[in-house]
Amino acid sequence: MRGIVVSTLLSVGAGVLIFGSFPPRTLWFLAPLGIAVLALVLTGFGGRKSVSLKAGFGYGYLAGIGFFVPLLPWIGVYVGPMPWLALAAAESVFVGLFGVLAVVAARSAWWPLSIPLAWSLTEWLRSSVPFGGFPWGRLAFGQPEGWLLPLASVGGAPLLTFGVALTGTGLAALVLVGLRRDGVRRGGVRSFVAPVAAATVASIVALALIPTLHTNESEDGERTVTVAAVQGSVPRLGLDFNAQRRAVLDNHVRETMTLATDVEAGRQPAPDLVVWPENASDIDPLRNPDAATLITQASVAVGAPILVGTVLVNADRTNFNSVIAWNGSDGPGERHDKKIIQPFGEYLPYRSFFRLFSEYADRAGYFVPGSGDGVVHAAGIAAGIATCYEVAFDRALQQSVRSGAEFIAIPTNNATFGDTEMTYQQLAMSRVRAVEHGRTVVVAATSGVSAVVSPDGDVLQDTPLFTPDVLVSSVALRRTQTVATRLGFGSELILCLSAVGLLGATLLNGRRRSAT
Repeated sequence: MRGIVVSTLLSVGAGVLIFGSFPPRTLWFLAPLGIAVLALVLTGFGGRKSVSLKAGFGYGYLAGIGFFVPLLPWIGVYVGPMPWLALAAAESVFVGLFGVLAVVAARSAWWPLSIPLAWSLTEWLRSSVPFGGFPWGRLAFGQPEGWLLPLASVGGAPLLTFGVALTGTGLAALVLVGLRRDGVRRGGVRSFVAPVAAATVASIVALALIPTLHTNESEDGERTVTVAAVQGSVPRLGLDFNAQRRAVLDNHVRETMTLATDVEAGRQPAPDLVVWPENASDIDPLRNPDAATLITQASVAVGAPILVGTVLVNADRTNFNSVIAWNGSDGPGERHDKKIIQPFGEYLPYRSFFRLFSEYADRAGYFVPGSGDGVVHAAGIAAGIATCYEVAFDRALQQSVRSGAEFIAIPTNNATFGDTEMTYQQLAMSRVRAVEHGRTVVVAATSGVSAVVSPDGDVLQDTPLFTPDVLVSSVALRRTQTVATRLGFGSELILCLSAVGLLGATLLNGRRRSAT
């Protein structure tokens, strides 16, 4: 009984350690430590204790609770704890599944490799189902300050996640070797070789990749443009901020006009392109002439097209969450209609069912997904767009960069999540995407944090929360593609197939041994 209590506490603690690695904290090294603790529990501390599949699920689920409950309180900041706790409980099921697979993996001497592969497999599953998946909280997204970050340039977020998990299981294997004094005496230094290799290989590869992040900083023929990100802020926080849609639009027009004044006075360089946030104009400018006039005036005054985050009303009364390139007096040009829309926010699956549980159900929108390649052209610049929630999904920016995006714009609206860690968690994703695709990323947020991120993941400029502000930065337009961009889903596919292969081989070997 005492062993169960200890394993339970360690499992929850492992989840808390992984949570501690996420922004706004910079304690990235806590993630591999959390994985190490969880691996020790699920392997029965190296076989000293037998862990059943049922117990593996339980320990994994508890680790998930320890991770997701503190990670996701922003979900319920204005709607109460029920959606937050329900989502945390649902996402923890996937960590429970990981626990089952880890118990299977522990039956093989290759468990320091197969357990991180199992994490990669279940993280892919969690990012895919249900309702399109929920990638929030991937191990990779806690690593923008860590030395493993360069792995993203080769294998994207999936490889970065695997590197974190592999480091953790390698540390667990080292602990077990240290505990087995008789094994150390028999094996000598050789007994440490495999654990040390597992614990350090990801770091060695990542450190070797650092010079490659800078090799393309001055590409031949590279063009540099000036991009501005406008943070107009909102009149008040909460779910009803959209009730003051005109005020939000006016805020962004006003900040853009201020920028135009600063440009004329020589205090700021003239922008080639201006990025407004998601929901900067929730008044449809294609239907409302007053909104169109205001946006046109702002674009003409600043002398550059504006990427306008807006809500478009379709003929069937559904909506597109769109980014329109507004070209001064010429008006609207190309646009990106958000393709990956947020369940339970932008739309509500099974609305009549969930209405029984929350009075906020009918506040969910009636948005529909768009199409296209995620690239919007304006002023001869190809901008890759991932609107808010889309940045969490690998496929969104893979498609846009492969389709010719020269820099990445992330228009986002975090006003509905108040003064929480959500905006910092999302900015971390943008930093990983910058390295993954070798592109400058410009984040424009209604209420913050807006930022400019270099292709090596550094934050060059950022804004405080809930303060009107404008960022102006030189942006190098790139056309080359990283290995991660070219591989696309290939890196995650390799990891998932490897997990299936190793786990399958372990099961087969177990059956053969039991049959003899």
